[in-house]
Amino acid sequence: MSRTLALWRSLPLTSRLGFTIVAALILLALFGPLLAPYDPIERVTTPFAPPSSAHLLGADDVGHDLLSVLILGARPSLLVALLAAVAATCVGMLVGISAGYLRGAVDTVLMRIVDVVLALPVVPLTLVVGVLAGPGLFTQTLVISIALWAPMARELRAQVLSVRERDHIHALRAMGAGHGYMLTRHIVPAVGTLVVPQLVLAVKSAVMLEATLAFLGLGDVSSMSWGMMLSIANERSAFLTDAWLWWVVPPGALIGLTVLGFALAGGAVERTAAGRTVRPTRRRKPAPASAASTALAQTAPEAPLLEVDQLTVRYGDGEAATGGCTGVDLVLPRGRVLGLVGESGSGKSTVAAALVGLMAPAAQVAEGGIRMDGTDLLVLGPRERRGLLGSRIGLVPQEAQSALNPVHRAGDQIAEAVLTHQDLTREQARARAQELLDLVGLPAHAFRSYPHQLSGGQRQRVVIATALANDPDLLVADEPTSGLDVLVQQDILDLLSSLRERLGLTMVIVTHDLPVIAHIADDIAVMQAGFVVEQGETLRVLASPDDPYTQRLVGSLPDMAEFEEVR
Repeated sequence: MSRTLALWRSLPLTSRLGFTIVAALILLALFGPLLAPYDPIERVTTPFAPPSSAHLLGADDVGHDLLSVLILGARPSLLVALLAAVAATCVGMLVGISAGYLRGAVDTVLMRIVDVVLALPVVPLTLVVGVLAGPGLFTQTLVISIALWAPMARELRAQVLSVRERDHIHALRAMGAGHGYMLTRHIVPAVGTLVVPQLVLAVKSAVMLEATLAFLGLGDVSSMSWGMMLSIANERSAFLTDAWLWWVVPPGALIGLTVLGFALAGGAVERTAAGRTVRPTRRRKPAPASAASTALAQTAPEAPLLEVDQLTVRYGDGEAATGGCTGVDLVLPRGRVLGLVGESGSGKSTVAAALVGLMAPAAQVAEGGIRMDGTDLLVLGPRERRGLLGSRIGLVPQEAQSALNPVHRAGDQIAEAVLTHQDLTREQARARAQELLDLVGLPAHAFRSYPHQLSGGQRQRVVIATALANDPDLLVADEPTSGLDVLVQQDILDLLSSLRERLGLTMVIVTHDLPVIAHIADDIAVMQAGFVVEQGETLRVLASPDDPYTQRLVGSLPDMAEFEEVR
């Protein structure tokens, strides 16, 4: 209670005023029949009776008590607005999230529909639909929903497009997480903070639209909402007498007050909901073993684990296609470490992305193959390829801070990787996550730490633990020491070397840092402008490079002998 009171006191005065108005209106709608002094459908006084102590707002042209009609009008006004806002929000969520997440043809079709709805003028659209459907509460709800869902869909789509490209979502894909899991666990919670304020603000707009439709004659006469009161007052010449003062002004004022209350409350919710995230604890079923993964598991251990044959990747289509890599040939035996090295734009990250199947949308494999245990990964379907990610193939992304979801604890994120591929209880997965944290040298309290509470080196250890969650055969590390200071880099390299020896890992390490390759890699492949210009055993290539580009790379390393002589 004290926490709620503290939160209430922390709100601005306008926000508290908005919530107070909304609460009062809801109570008025719920307890209206108890508060109304008369039955609103009974004639209790003379027509057009002015306000008096017995009838505070006077009477209409029939003799109905206007105060009773006004009190009972809160229920249909708010009910229609709420139902329409909920329906519009649900449709907007479905369309916006589907378009933003699936993209491609689905995005194009759905967004063109949204464009058409947004281009249509609201009032003529409501009149056409209303006339076709006939007056009534259902018609009002339907028309208001049609008018409100499209702006929500467009805004949610933009947010989903942004969230979908974040590094921690790519890390989930690298773990082999399915679309349903990513949507329910990460995408929807990330954009869900927008839904509640949109819903509250939609109620505000729906109240105005309900009053407009009722005034235009599309309301339900049997449900005397505030908009219907205005419509009947206009039809029965209230403006020709003084009756408009007590027949028109009160419902108009309540409509304005309702809009103000929901606008202020919606703004407060929009500001405070950003830090809240739904955290479902639903147990995940393991991804079914595909024929490809079964075939990989049955391959003879003597064969090379990874073979890249004439891999060519281009960005774009047709003659405009550029960049990527060209004719890359690599062979990686089991238990060895291959270093892909080159300057920025050399194509090394493109090769790594192709290995794990997480290429940019514009990237296309023009030719070549990637075989793991003799099975070409490029011919597998999306579901089979995803089944290998996180189980047979682990990824250590470049930016650990971006790869970790900032609103989930480190241990829970490792447990996610376990639950994606293994049929374990959540408690068992958490125990496995704790083992992995211990394996990478992190203390027990790191399990409950958020990413921002960990240092750069500790975050890097967390993503390494995540990549190792399901004992992969191949570990792809993209710039694993990028952004770390020299001492922490050394710790991470020592950790990878130790894990390689203890677990028998086969690794591909992508970097532009030759000392990193010299420290850990058995073999090296040097890339320039998309081509592998030289490859071989690391010690031989670094000691006696053949290609002029490799010679320049090696020659760019500082000579520490001069510094040692000075010392």
